Amino acid sequence: MFSINIYLRFALIALCLIGGTLLAIFTSFWYAFPIILVGLVLLIGYFLFGTIQSAAMLMEGGDMKVVEDRLKLTWKPEWLFGPNKAMYYMLKGNMAIQNKNMQEGEEWFKKAEGIKMPSDNETAMIQLQLAGLSASKRKWGQASVHMKNVKKLKISNPQIAEQVVQLEQMIKTKGMSQARMVKQKGRKGQRFHN
Repeated sequence: MFSINIYLRFALIALCLIGGTLLAIFTSFWYAFPIILVGLVLLIGYFLFGTIQSAAMLMEGGDMKVVEDRLKLTWKPEWLFGPNKAMYYMLKGNMAIQNKNMQEGEEWFKKAEGIKMPSDNETAMIQLQLAGLSASKRKWGQASVHMKNVKKLKISNPQIAEQVVQLEQMIKTKGMSQARMVKQKGRKGQRFHN
């Protein structure tokens, strides 16, 4: 996908809007119109798409400080186009989890959960993260609910499908071991009452 460096975008927006306005004042509006139009398109694109694409590419490099700085350049995340807003929340959630702040990460992923995604793969990623966070808190019932949501989706990405299998196995294993512990406690309690 085509992407313009965010600093170059800011420079082009300023150049087109200021330069176009000056050109309109000193010559004619019609000479300045194409320049102003380019500036407005770049500005609207910034408000609708933010810095999400470049932040996601930077995240692949693993430098979270750079990703965080890039996301801070998104002025109004609530103005972002739906899927980009969800991706913004997912990136913020991933950063919080990497910083060992699970509660904040869960809050970001819950915000992303409420947004309609373009494909089931992205929706599955959100549900998997929420299931994993619930499992880490030993809330197996919540984790199972998220996994049921994942099962309803048509996942075409093999990596996500593999994560589904792994997390499902973990939840099943932990749930079974927890049920065994409850049974054992029940048996011990029966012995004491008899």
